Amino acid sequence: MNGLLGPFVAVLRRDLMLAWRGRADVLVTLAFFIVVVCLFPFGIGPETNQLRAIAPGVLWVAALLSTLLSLHRLFAQDHADGTLEQLLLSPEPTALWVVAKVSAHWIVTGLPLVVAAPGLALLFDVEQEALGVLTLSLALGSPILALLGAVGAALTLGLRGGGVLLALLVLPLFVPVLIFGAGAVDAHLSGTGAAAQLLLLGGGLLGALALTPFACAAALRIAVE
Repeated sequence: MNGLLGPFVAVLRRDLMLAWRGRADVLVTLAFFIVVVCLFPFGIGPETNQLRAIAPGVLWVAALLSTLLSLHRLFAQDHADGTLEQLLLSPEPTALWVVAKVSAHWIVTGLPLVVAAPGLALLFDVEQEALGVLTLSLALGSPILALLGAVGAALTLGLRGGGVLLALLVLPLFVPVLIFGAGAVDAHLSGTGAAAQLLLLGGGLLGALALTPFACAAALRIAVE
């Protein structure tokens, strides 16, 4: 276990340090999320019931688009400077450092969205009790988006127009996460309870964590050949 933990922590720490040096890109993702969410109350108007009804969907769509905005950077820099080839040639399991890179990516791009979402939900007059469900749904769902997006980023690595192709590949995969994430808040607000949606998100996270690192590793090997 210690032999696997060392390379994982090393890659995680390296990517976090690189993200800190290029923190302007991270701030752009968070700013995009905040701006998109804030625009809807101005466009919809001050009708409280309408704002409450659209709040879960708006916050989740904004989080999805913000995640998509940052996915192309996941492997691009390592591919450009040759680090990716060295990682693929290293004796450590490829899936291990892929998980480390996706974890670092989520910490710097997904976690700030999870933290900011409850405050932004107050713009839509969302009930205090629903804020916890919203935060939990994003905490479970946003890592799934990052893991699925990593596969798309690996498949489109180095391709011309890869950003557009990446969006076309991953957006259909994001739809179930969006449905269950926004549905959890809607179910809580309607009084039926959000346990089913949250359990589905939890199961989806475990499934994505078990499968996507290996798919991503295979796609990266193809991309560098």
